[in-house]
Amino acid sequence: MEKRRVILVTDGDEFACRAIERVAAEIGGRCISRSQGNPTKLSGEQLVELILQTPHDPVFVMFDDCGALGEGTGEQALRYVATHEQIQVLGALAVASNTHQHEWTKVHVSIDRDGVMTEYGVDKEGVRDLEIGRINGDTVYCLDRLNIPLIVGIGDIGKMGYRDHAKYGAPITRKAVELILERSGGHAGKRKETESADREAAR
Repeated sequence: MEKRRVILVTDGDEFACRAIERVAAEIGGRCISRSQGNPTKLSGEQLVELILQTPHDPVFVMFDDCGALGEGTGEQALRYVATHEQIQVLGALAVASNTHQHEWTKVHVSIDRDGVMTEYGVDKEGVRDLEIGRINGDTVYCLDRLNIPLIVGIGDIGKMGYRDHAKYGAPITRKAVELILERSGGHAGKRKETESADREAAR
């Protein structure tokens, strides 16, 4: 059974969607744009169906709890996707927020608003925090309870004082994604069988 390579994103607003779509297009992956929502509107089952239909990978999927305390609809969907037998999770972008609910997750590394890798967490603006290896967010409750190879902390995707805006290429998000791909030993682009079909069609 072939597994689809997926990168999880714990944000689902319009700015995040535009940034992820831009990065996915540039690296040859695919963003499930229908996963946008605040909160997440699609179930885990629906998201897996969309992932399996996508002819490119890595596939980016967004999840958002809209500040719900504990495991909300976004995290329920995230958990289902992350543990599905046909999904290989390459990593997750753990998006920081100014949540008052004190949800947090451990992160392996963070990318700050200057695109610098750091062992410290970051806040919503992408500024380095005081704690090592953790961030606060509103859809991160279950991340470090799952078997995710690399969790990268990042500020508010597509924002961070316009430093990560899609019109500038979402450079902070792209660095985080490139780190996940590098650490996974993978590469972005079409699946091999799709490339072969393309070559046959071109003959």
